[in-house]
Amino acid sequence: MAEQGLVKKALERTQHKTLLLAKKARQLVGNTKPEFCVFIAGRQRSGTNMLMDVLERSMETDVYHESDARAFNNYEMRPSSEIHQLIADSRAPQFIIKALCESDHLKNLLAEFAPAKSVWMVRDYNDAVSSALVSFNNFAARVGRIAQDRLSSGWVGRGMSDETHALVRKLYTPEMDDATAAALIWYFRNVLYFEQNLHQDGRVILAHYENMVTAPEIEFPRIFDFLGLEYSSFVSRKVFASSIRRREPPVISAPVRELCVALTQRLQTVSTRA
Repeated sequence: MAEQGLVKKALERTQHKTLLLAKKARQLVGNTKPEFCVFIAGRQRSGTNMLMDVLERSMETDVYHESDARAFNNYEMRPSSEIHQLIADSRAPQFIIKALCESDHLKNLLAEFAPAKSVWMVRDYNDAVSSALVSFNNFAARVGRIAQDRLSSGWVGRGMSDETHALVRKLYTPEMDDATAAALIWYFRNVLYFEQNLHQDGRVILAHYENMVTAPEIEFPRIFDFLGLEYSSFVSRKVFASSIRRREPPVISAPVRELCVALTQRLQTVSTRA
């Protein structure tokens, strides 16, 4: 069984490489220029890789993942001059790039790279925290540093409003555990969506991970239409819902959980209006 799994993965990688090569050849022949730049924003562990993979299967996109050294250095976007050059060299109708570490100044990116659009991804805080705890650690130490100085941990606390920073200082204690700290980071990175008034910005669409994986035939056409892309079921055929509530909800302190619940409700209200 393990051998079959390895063979399947190798076949999928080969098929993906073949698709990308065919796509590149088609775009070079077409010699199209990007209509606009698309930023995929939000908090890490929110399903942005899945969305990027789906977008990459479209023949109309030029996609830059965080692992692409042409556009990123240690997961942070390279200087804007280098991104402008990548856009100038692109031959796809839509230029797609991650902007997770840069979500705090998404409003500025939309202005600088105009015409531009963005998809802000959000995922249930319980699942996002559980996923983060599997991949990373030292959340409590990071929040402790941010409580003292919001710029002490690079992009993580960057862009934080005075009100949010005061909240972090109030909630942080030396006894805070990593699950609670990760949830607090989920809160203050996602509240940036409202602090930048992106919920009132027609260039930005809010997308819930849970909707994508449980109803891809509804959610992806909505996103593709917003981005001016043609949708086909082929691009989302590998999307699955098994990652929802796969683990027990993490133990999060009551004050921080209340913050996450309130922000979740606020985000759902935006989705309902849309």
